[in-house]
Amino acid sequence: MWLKNAVVMGGDFRPVRTDVRIEGEKIAELGQAGEDALDCAGLILIPGLIDIHTHACDGADASSGSVEELQKISRFEAMHGVTSFLPTTMTLSDELLLGAMKAIRTFDEQGPEGAYIHGINMEGPYLSNKKRGAHKPEWLHRPDAAHFRMMNEASGGRVRLCSIAPEVEGAMDFIREVHGEVKLSIAHTAADYDQAMTAFDAGVTHATHTYNAMSGFAHRAPGVVGAIFDSNVTAELICDCLHIHPAVIRSTFKMLGRRLVMISDSMAATGLSDGVYELGGLTVYVRDGAATLEDGTIAGSTTPLSGDLKKTVQIAKVPFEDVVYACTAAPAKVLNAYDRVGSIEVGKTADLVALDADLNVERVWVRGRRVR
Repeated sequence: MWLKNAVVMGGDFRPVRTDVRIEGEKIAELGQAGEDALDCAGLILIPGLIDIHTHACDGADASSGSVEELQKISRFEAMHGVTSFLPTTMTLSDELLLGAMKAIRTFDEQGPEGAYIHGINMEGPYLSNKKRGAHKPEWLHRPDAAHFRMMNEASGGRVRLCSIAPEVEGAMDFIREVHGEVKLSIAHTAADYDQAMTAFDAGVTHATHTYNAMSGFAHRAPGVVGAIFDSNVTAELICDCLHIHPAVIRSTFKMLGRRLVMISDSMAATGLSDGVYELGGLTVYVRDGAATLEDGTIAGSTTPLSGDLKKTVQIAKVPFEDVVYACTAAPAKVLNAYDRVGSIEVGKTADLVALDADLNVERVWVRGRRVR
């Protein structure tokens, strides 16, 4: 089937006039449409969005231990332009975390009804109590390779990202032992600049939701944020314009360039109304779309990644091409999956999203199958 008359974000992330042919699950050809063509006039065709940090949405939670809730997340993500993702677990008790890992494994083996997964983002429990954010303190765990391997084995080896606060006891030994088994991400940390750089040298290659729950950037104390700027690690950014001021979003794009990975960090209220929800065993209050704990601590986002894309272009005034790259190619490269997904090129998986002129999601294809 051909998709014709759209403006296509090409493999070099510049808009081009071409038609796209889907055959099975793959992009088979770019050129002039033949027969069996779907008219996409007035639409912008971009690669499917990849959200590597999403906890929950539509009232369903990736940490619930429920395959049914994971399918609900899969359907919601696909309807909102996310064609693949990493279900992201919270800091939990061993029993609950093992249950979450096993459920995600079962979900993946059964097959998704919407967006599919590349693996799991394990955010916690190896975090700093000082910067725990919305992670339950009694469930924090000393970094331990055997503990991580137990969880990863329960998932069927699906953990792709694992968060670590490098200053906590045992963290550096943990980093040196497991960095060849999983991509490690600095997160929820009170580390200073030197500690962060030491962790990067030891094997940490990624940063979780830059600025949030980490030591900030000051001219005499550059902190973790300064270490991110001064290194080659890839770095997540929540672009809902609540976690981060639009001017800082814009500046961070200029600073990090194509190392920047947009994420949603979405929680259960995403797609729903204000009210009282739960995240990682903690009560979360959502008012005017902002999710916080009772003490005002931010507790995830209520904006899907496609909403972040729109806000980053329209409010933060970041160039459209850079924003699309940060939602597609950049996360694909973090996952070592760019040979398969993340751009519109012949031979890649036909994960595609058609946006209207106001950057709303109009049509979605997952592995060549239209889901919206």
